[in-house]
Amino acid sequence: MTYRSFLVLLMSALLWTGNTSFSNNREGESQTDRDKNPGDTVLMVPVGGNTWVQNIPPGSRVITNAGIENWTDEAARFDTYFRISHPGKVRIKIRAKAAGESRLQVAVNNIPRKITIEGDDFRLYEAGEWELKDTGYIKITLTGISKTGARFAEVSDYAIGGSVTGFKTNFVATNEGNFFYWGRRGPSVHLNYPFDSSIKARWFYNEITVPEGEDKLGSYFMANGFGEGYFGIQVNSATERRVLFSVWSPYSTDDPKSIPENMRITMLKKGEGVHTGEFGNEGSGGQSYWRYNWKAGVTYRFLLKGEPDGNNNTIYTAYFFTPETDSWNLVASFKRPQTNTYLKRFHSFLENFSPNEGDKERKVLFNNQWVGDINGNWTELTKAVFTYDNTAAKGYRMDYSGGLQGQSFYLKNCGFFKDYTPYRSAFTRNATNRKPLIDLEKLP
Repeated sequence: MTYRSFLVLLMSALLWTGNTSFSNNREGESQTDRDKNPGDTVLMVPVGGNTWVQNIPPGSRVITNAGIENWTDEAARFDTYFRISHPGKVRIKIRAKAAGESRLQVAVNNIPRKITIEGDDFRLYEAGEWELKDTGYIKITLTGISKTGARFAEVSDYAIGGSVTGFKTNFVATNEGNFFYWGRRGPSVHLNYPFDSSIKARWFYNEITVPEGEDKLGSYFMANGFGEGYFGIQVNSATERRVLFSVWSPYSTDDPKSIPENMRITMLKKGEGVHTGEFGNEGSGGQSYWRYNWKAGVTYRFLLKGEPDGNNNTIYTAYFFTPETDSWNLVASFKRPQTNTYLKRFHSFLENFSPNEGDKERKVLFNNQWVGDINGNWTELTKAVFTYDNTAAKGYRMDYSGGLQGQSFYLKNCGFFKDYTPYRSAFTRNATNRKPLIDLEKLP
């Protein structure tokens, strides 16, 4: 998404809200003018990109770009989130319509108000006023009480006003384009590991632990990121987990079928049971994954090798250590054409790739990072710099953090927790001096 595209979508959102003023200032922007008139600002919070539904069967499509639709189940609960930076009063209206009469309950901080929606045209209904005594994320919970038609109300937006909106307020500002998808996925967060650029890095070693309870569906805990790809573990479903290793093609496209033959990633070898193929949509290239039931609370070890082959290609090979067999396992080895480099730009990241799981917090610990050079020397990496993606940078989601926990680096995202970490925060952990004890000549 280019900045120009973002501005076009933002203007569309402004026009769509009619006479209702809109504000969702990016972190760090001046609040001077708004602070002079607290309470004068009314914000339209789109339901679709800021809402998650509970208590309905999986696959039910009741939250769309338009908001809440096709709502028939009385057990359904809709939680909508926005973030405030100043305590005070909030007034809430709901923009909705209903075929017949639909009686609903709107609750904030467990204080409910009842409201009746009727009429085939969208309009704003007064829900009530609440006192908010703390800053951070606020949850609006919507449930159904009764209906005379086949469905409960359709809901497109909440209009929020009061003294709290006179200050910085954060939410996904529009459901247009990709904002609905990325806003619901939540912010992705990264740790970048600086090291001496004079090192010809052939090896990158890292260890990760996903704490118990933090292995939510849709999570990608990426351990060994490098300039041309990434390597980590995922939670793909309630019954499937994967070790994933991917290398981008040097040809820039989201469609792997459009890559010229001489710029395609070539699979050289793979481990037993490893699936290999292509990927697209976020760049394109070669992908491999191994279905492996990794467990929360267990520390896993990752080893990546990268070196030029002397023919204007670079070979990338990924190894994963399984504690139960006490052995290193080959994931895959890929050849990247028109590339002549050793490993560079080491990083780790945490992302949620499932929009329906973007309301759930997840966390991962990284420890004992090392780089091995072409001469067999190992250097410990004890510094990390925290960054995040555009969803966070635009201030649409503020539930992100990273830093130190004990002697581990950590990343955390989603779940609408209160505190967040500033961009490019730097952290240093104590050295472990636990150099990887690996017989590199005996790797599979």
